[in-house]
Amino acid sequence: MVTLLVGKKGSGKTKKLIENANEAVKNSNGNVVVIEKGLKLTYDISHQARLIDTEAYNIQGVDALFGFISGICAGNYDVTDMFVDSTLKIIGDDMNVLAAFIEKIDALSKQAEVKVTLSVSADEKDIPESLGAIISKI
Repeated sequence: MVTLLVGKKGSGKTKKLIENANEAVKNSNGNVVVIEKGLKLTYDISHQARLIDTEAYNIQGVDALFGFISGICAGNYDVTDMFVDSTLKIIGDDMNVLAAFIEKIDALSKQAEVKVTLSVSADEKDIPESLGAIISKI
């Protein structure tokens, strides 16, 4: 299952992601992973979640991010929830690439039984219609 937190810069996406991640930590019987670009969530995310900075692992682009997420799922079968902040800063601004990425992530999340939440800094009208059903209102 994939959920998108969509909105322009300053709309509260990251705040909502932090709330959802900390709530997932409280309710999860497994592990919660939060992926971010840069170290800005260190003091906001519960220490019980695994916080990963993409810059520390040189993750740039859609293929690198998908491979990284796949590796996390393959290496730890106890991951129940995964959150990715600043998705477009990691994979680029192409909405067609985003749609293809989400299709692959959705298939992976079902196979690995992991809930994935992605924050996307864009206007909702710019998101492909095919993704409309997974957008969460902030």
